[in-house]
Amino acid sequence: MFLTAAFGMIATLTAAAVTFADESLDYKVKYKWGLIHKQAGHATVTLKNVGDEYVVQLTAASEPWADKFFEVRDTLNGVISRPDFRSKFYEKIAHEGGEYKHDTVRFGYIGSKVTGDCTRRVVKKGVERVNQQLSLEAEGTTVDMMSAYYYMRAIPYDKWKPGQSETITIFSGKRKEDLTIKYHGIEDAKSDSKTYRCYHITFIFTSDGGKKTSDDMDAWISADSRRIPIRLEGKLPVGKVHCVYSGQ
Repeated sequence: MFLTAAFGMIATLTAAAVTFADESLDYKVKYKWGLIHKQAGHATVTLKNVGDEYVVQLTAASEPWADKFFEVRDTLNGVISRPDFRSKFYEKIAHEGGEYKHDTVRFGYIGSKVTGDCTRRVVKKGVERVNQQLSLEAEGTTVDMMSAYYYMRAIPYDKWKPGQSETITIFSGKRKEDLTIKYHGIEDAKSDSKTYRCYHITFIFTSDGGKKTSDDMDAWISADSRRIPIRLEGKLPVGKVHCVYSGQ
């Protein structure tokens, strides 16, 4: 239904220089198609400092009117090592349109090699359709869909030039993808009640062969010390979805 995406560079060095305080950020999820522009859901992203780890979570739900068409109740969990900003664990629990999905990824590191022990289970209409385990491998910077949200905030965009891009790897419970982040420069972006100066970036998801695995996603991240993602926009089969920061 929405959220997130990521970035690149020798990333552990970049991210290790950035720390996050405990936070809870709220978003409105809006659906736009032609003249229709209506709030379709809401999401909250939280981070807690626990020992030398960040424990992070995204919860998202569709609004009552949207439940009649496609009900969504999603939870994403993650654990990130704070000293080097490496992903340690990722979990997605999704209830979408009558389908239940449960993905997990446990990360391992040997030098520059990253491994992911993944499980995936899919149940539809009470029937288990998928129950599988697989192992993923990558070299260099590797994230998941939860750690990507925080990692993209740590990139030093003030040192990047418009048009600059980097490619890293992202693991989900079912596959490995290449994730390219492209920087466009500083722009104004609106939340519900405020306009922010933001870094505008685009996320491009591809397979190893360069084939696109999903539509591009655009994000605007506040160009201040908090680096809050103010807007995220992506395409749906019909219309577009906008995730808009609703905090202060």
